[in-house]
Amino acid sequence: MSDEFVEVDARGLEPPQPMVRILEALTVLPTGAILRARTDRRPLHLYPLIEERGWVAESQPEADGSFVTFIRHA
Repeated sequence: MSDEFVEVDARGLEPPQPMVRILEALTVLPTGAILRARTDRRPLHLYPLIEERGWVAESQPEADGSFVTFIRHA
């Protein structure tokens, strides 16, 4: 697995913009890279869309109440 991360900071955006930005970033994610997305909330509505596209995601809460979600090819 690559150590390359592509960052998407979607904090402070109104829904559905965080989801839109993350899905757009996945379309150009380099092979082997991992998308690291920062959001204000756990992206529950994003998980099924990611899985449909052949990706897997794992979210972790941050101390400030936001979430970091790591997305990679399944």
